[in-house]
Amino acid sequence: MIAQTPSPPYYAVIFTNLRSEIEEGYEEMALEMVLLAKLQPGYLGHESVREGLGITISYWESLADIHKWKSHADHMLAQKYGQEKWYTSYKTRIARVERDYGMNL
Repeated sequence: MIAQTPSPPYYAVIFTNLRSEIEEGYEEMALEMVLLAKLQPGYLGHESVREGLGITISYWESLADIHKWKSHADHMLAQKYGQEKWYTSYKTRIARVERDYGMNL
């Protein structure tokens, strides 16, 4: 599903990753993080795909909102597990969205 974001400017957090072979607890934590992110101030939506390479883009009103989400205790635990067991590599990028456009049939 394509996230329905407001008119720019807003911010995108692009999380790109490669998974390890460890599955234990991953799906449950991923679902929990989506539900928790939706409750955070400034959250605007997200998009996620995985076909070998995983890419999740979350959209936020401000850099301060992104920082609060990164520092959330439950999210920090998920990050720790990701680093220790679920990912072989990852990259996080933060970008300001200046313009967006599209089509919706």
